[in-house]
Amino acid sequence: MKKLMNNVLRAALVVLVFSFTSCQEEFEVVGGGTEEQTISASSSTAVLIEDTCSHDGSFDNIVDGASCLAIQFPYTVEVNGVQVTIDSEIDLKVIEEIFDELDTDDDILNIAFPITITLADYSEITINSLDELEAMARECLEGGDDDDIECIDFVYPITLFTFDVNNQQTGKITVETDKGMRRFFSELEDNELVSIEYPITLKKYDGTQVVVTNNAELAAALQLAKTECDEDDDDDYNDDDFTKEELDAYLVACPWEVRQIIRNEVDNTEQYFEHIMTFTEDGNLVLGGGANVSITGTWTTTTTDTGVYLRLSFETMVDFNIEGQVYELEEGVIKLYQNSGNRIVLKKRCDVDPIGETDPDTLRAILNECQWVIKKVKNQGEEVERLLGYQFEFSAEGSVTLSNGVDVKEGTWELGYNSQLQLSLMITMGEEAAVSFEWPVRELTQSRLKFEITGTDYEMILLRVCNDSADDGDVLEIRNIAMGGPWNVALYKEGEVDMTAAYAGMDFNFNAMYQVEVSVNADPIANGLWRVLRDSEDGLKFYINFDSTDDLGELTDDWKIVSITSTRIELSDESGDGTIETLVFEKP
Repeated sequence: MKKLMNNVLRAALVVLVFSFTSCQEEFEVVGGGTEEQTISASSSTAVLIEDTCSHDGSFDNIVDGASCLAIQFPYTVEVNGVQVTIDSEIDLKVIEEIFDELDTDDDILNIAFPITITLADYSEITINSLDELEAMARECLEGGDDDDIECIDFVYPITLFTFDVNNQQTGKITVETDKGMRRFFSELEDNELVSIEYPITLKKYDGTQVVVTNNAELAAALQLAKTECDEDDDDDYNDDDFTKEELDAYLVACPWEVRQIIRNEVDNTEQYFEHIMTFTEDGNLVLGGGANVSITGTWTTTTTDTGVYLRLSFETMVDFNIEGQVYELEEGVIKLYQNSGNRIVLKKRCDVDPIGETDPDTLRAILNECQWVIKKVKNQGEEVERLLGYQFEFSAEGSVTLSNGVDVKEGTWELGYNSQLQLSLMITMGEEAAVSFEWPVRELTQSRLKFEITGTDYEMILLRVCNDSADDGDVLEIRNIAMGGPWNVALYKEGEVDMTAAYAGMDFNFNAMYQVEVSVNADPIANGLWRVLRDSEDGLKFYINFDSTDDLGELTDDWKIVSITSTRIELSDESGDGTIETLVFEKP
């Protein structure tokens, strides 16, 4: 396929070569037989080169609304009253997420001046006010467009030669970056000539490479690339620039999980949360499946002047009947919005295969094969945090154990169907009433099991662990670092409340058998459970469980691993109300 694409491009280049060579006088033979071609600094080819290596300012249009300039990191903005520090392009998504929280509010962004901006030619200017910034933004073309060519890039290094008007070589330079190339051409005098040491390589937006051997091929390739891809230069940062065909392919690629559904301003998310929706190429739609009853419907997409619209239609599931604009399409998430306030958010779940009924023998084999660690247990509405990180082991003979690495509780298990004819895991464990229940299977993957009675307060999520994660290098590395303690709490914050002082003087030792010991002046004061796991949904997690209600109990959580070194472990967690908790361990 790649070879075919290059052949097609080569054919296009040949056509364009004739047009360029017939009308551009700057392609002159130098040195009477060296076949080196020169480019004048004022030629159209030189302009194409400059446009290709210009600094792209479109990535931060959500802030400055101008593609011909970009604000240098770091800087601070206030978004709908929330102060955000922008340290990288990733932080710009935070602004979009805040804007997306409500679809009916007025999005307000204020920039903290002064700031420094970078222009297309890599020059830098300090801006002291909004008026100054808006004046610079007006220099951009209407609609946010700029002149740069983003669909193709030079592959460096590239060697350049300079000549005077008498075609005598005056210099030689090797450029390593776009910035170096752009500045080289922008500093040339109009009567100066340049030649390029060929062949050189160009890399297209889709990753394919093109080799050009002379100026005419170079000019043709750059001209052709100007319209080969969507440079996303407009200010509609929320459109994600996709076509109907791209959305169709995206929908059928994997199943989708319901993350939010609002109908007539009523939030029905809890009723349908994590239901699986499967789009098929023939226009059929399946909601549920697996261990749940399947409901079928249809789907279609259409293109309008305002964007791509998706229509979902069910005879019996009217909450999902909607025809709305897909106003955001980012990696792994689709947001569907209707002017009346109806809204559906779907999350891509390629690890789920929900169509068809779950075979009990398949579930039995999966349960027997490995151990299963508790991520969450909710019984009668109460989340049982004291069981976080405990491990089930199901035997083929129908016995089951529940352990924290030291203490072991025993019971029995079987598979069957409850009164609603849902496949269920039936556990009987007299020593632990919180898990003794008929657990209907809601979701089944190779690495994750979810049990839930829809509309009630019973829920259990288990993560699969085989051979103590011996085949997961990341888990083993993090575990080895953690066991190289002791560790001290360098920071513990809930939102803006700093509670680090409560853990002063405590040494944390993460030991074998998933045990963590806390001591003060070498005297043990508490024991708990710890684990490092990979969750297919949330990534690497660091479990801590102190079965207590004191300060140590505050640390009980399945923490997301932010960063880890031999001397520092940074963890974070977002609570149900959106509060961000931060926990940092450091070596003393």
